[in-house]
Amino acid sequence: MMLYRLHCGQDHDFESWFRDSAAFDSQKARGLVTCPVCGSAEVEKAIMAPALGAGTRKFAPEEPAVPAAAPAPAPVALMGEKEQALRAMLKAVREHVVNNADYVGEDFAAKARAMHEGDEEKRAIYGEASPDEVRALIEDEIEVLPLPGLPDERN
Repeated sequence: MMLYRLHCGQDHDFESWFRDSAAFDSQKARGLVTCPVCGSAEVEKAIMAPALGAGTRKFAPEEPAVPAAAPAPAPVALMGEKEQALRAMLKAVREHVVNNADYVGEDFAAKARAMHEGDEEKRAIYGEASPDEVRALIEDEIEVLPLPGLPDERN
């Protein structure tokens, strides 16, 4: 096998392997040698220093390396039994709250404060609150708990 440094008419340099000089000439004559950058078939051999090997070993042309198919990985349990049980409990708590409480959205802090002060009838609610709003509720001794969020079931 011979490695040729090649040059196209558009000034792109690249290399390619050929069985011998005759193979290059034959492929070039048939228009099979083209520049990988611009596709030009106007390709010439460029000047290149020969690679000289020390020793007398003869090398047979190598077959192209074909990667062996990797065996399919064995399934891996991402969560142990305890983690799965905890996840199931958190999911059950979340479902219970969603099914038995009123969603008040971003009005959560105001509604919780109004119920605590007696301005609104007490009932189970859930919604969103900023960290500062939650901190203020806790400082005023208004009981709040975070509702556990779970990643998608696909994870």
